[in-house]
Amino acid sequence: MSNKKTSLNNFKLGIFVMAGLVFLVLLLYFIGRNRNLFGSSYSLRARFVNVQGLKPGNNVRYSGIDVGTVKSVSIFNDSLVEVRMILNSDMRKVIHSNAVAWIGTDGFVGNKVLNIIPSSEAAPFAKDNDVLASRKALDTDEMLRTLSRTNGDAAVIASELKQTIQRINASEGLWSLLNDQQLPAAIRQSALNIQSATARANSLSREMQDLLAGVKAGQGSLGILLKDSSFAQEITKTASRISSAAAHTDSLVLSMRTEFNQLNNEIISGNGTIHTLLKDSSSAARVKTTLLNIEAGTDNFNQNMEALKHSFLLRGYFRKQAKTADRQKAALVNKSDSLPSTH
Repeated sequence: MSNKKTSLNNFKLGIFVMAGLVFLVLLLYFIGRNRNLFGSSYSLRARFVNVQGLKPGNNVRYSGIDVGTVKSVSIFNDSLVEVRMILNSDMRKVIHSNAVAWIGTDGFVGNKVLNIIPSSEAAPFAKDNDVLASRKALDTDEMLRTLSRTNGDAAVIASELKQTIQRINASEGLWSLLNDQQLPAAIRQSALNIQSATARANSLSREMQDLLAGVKAGQGSLGILLKDSSFAQEITKTASRISSAAAHTDSLVLSMRTEFNQLNNEIISGNGTIHTLLKDSSSAARVKTTLLNIEAGTDNFNQNMEALKHSFLLRGYFRKQAKTADRQKAALVNKSDSLPSTH
């Protein structure tokens, strides 16, 4: 009886051990499959200035889909870190050589993830052990520092805004202005005035445009003056005549200046008639005597003519001449009276 019980216990133990071994093998298989430890795969590389805590075993995603894991992270040189990734073999016909790798985060504060972003430009497929281009990753610490500075600036702005509001609340002049019942009407009237001025400005602008268009088309006096080529020729001729007249005037002034200088020289030197009349007293006396004689002769001639008018030989002739002159004068007066008035 005891032997049978012992055999049964050993059988149960064997089954339990075998089940545990099968479970362990399956677990290792699935873990290895997820890490690409089993099945075909190929390797790609990317280089970064800062991997931000990326570790071997982190997921590699292509367009948001898990396609492999990070195999190793090593220092390439003094400024770059090389990341080697293991990808599923079926990605050979998907990932192109111009794809871009960058380091992201699984969630906001989760594990680091290596993301591969396809490019829109055509390129051959990436081969085993190729190096993909990289893009600078978002630095969470830098984001937090920037957010901290932004919060500080927001706090300063809020404080200044609070002080401004307090000053506005304490301003009696502003509140008296806002409580003024006539202010809306004044603002409305100002707006109407601005609208009216704008309408007048628009009307004036349209009139100016019409005027300029008419001038360009040769309409109106100004347009005719600007467009008429004959007017331009007349202006040219007039300017030429003015220039010629100015030249003649200059010549006349020069001639008069020469004559005046000659007269002045004669007066100064004591030669010529002018000097004799101005400087020689005896000549001046003779000229004066001559003028007196001429005046006396003229007076005697007038007396003789008056005596002839009263002589019996010429009295009829002079009377006839006087009557003829009176009739002509009367005819002129009648003619002026018969003309119609212009008022």
